[in-house]
Amino acid sequence: MSARGLLIGGVLLAAPLVASCVQQGDFGRPAPTAWNSLIDAAGTIAAHERGEAASLFPFTEDERALRDRAWRFLMPARERSLFEAALDNLTRARVLPVGWRLSDPAAYYEAITAGPYRSVISRYRRLSDDMVADGRLVPAFAETASRVVRADLTRLQSLPFITTLDDRDVRSAAMRVAENRCLIAWVRLETGARTASYRYALEHLLIAAPEEEAVAGERALAFLDSRRTLLDPLLPPDAEARCGLVPPEPGPAVLVRKG
Repeated sequence: MSARGLLIGGVLLAAPLVASCVQQGDFGRPAPTAWNSLIDAAGTIAAHERGEAASLFPFTEDERALRDRAWRFLMPARERSLFEAALDNLTRARVLPVGWRLSDPAAYYEAITAGPYRSVISRYRRLSDDMVADGRLVPAFAETASRVVRADLTRLQSLPFITTLDDRDVRSAAMRVAENRCLIAWVRLETGARTASYRYALEHLLIAAPEEEAVAGERALAFLDSRRTLLDPLLPPDAEARCGLVPPEPGPAVLVRKG
């Protein structure tokens, strides 16, 4: 087995043993632990092996900040077991492919209503707090993403004028641009999925246990929806499909006349 395969395999085998090392820092960013650094390195290698966009160029400060701020939106909003959290973190780092984790709009609602709790109002407040927290973090991510997109444009425009680059340099530059854009597209996709989960939870709470707190929930959901639109102009509408995050939309049918 290659050294790359050994590294990826070691991370996967260690997941059950070090699940407790999955840590979250401030503002939804990953804590700077040795475990998080290891899986980030393994994720770049694994993505490259699968043929996905992955560059070995060092990250700029904005590119690192982009990945830190993406953490919250790429990890599930609900609590999970330590092992499941470790698998989610491996997916976030791209050690595991994005497609293995299916979207389940009901999962968040089931998580916040599971087990005994003193008052349903606390469930409404938890829901509102999560939506507001997401909404407050979207602008910082969008601002960082905008800077990264502008820097990538400068990078691509400069390539024809730099004569000392070899094919590997050009390919690594192109891969980093694609990697950055697909990360932004992934966050945009996951933010939409989180909003759908929150909406599902609010609607089902309202039917199961109507409370005045639902009004605050509606306001929090509207707040998140308004902030989420900041991600729309960053990339073309089909960016998620181009990055393989969603199936491409079928094109118009073409009739072939026989004879």
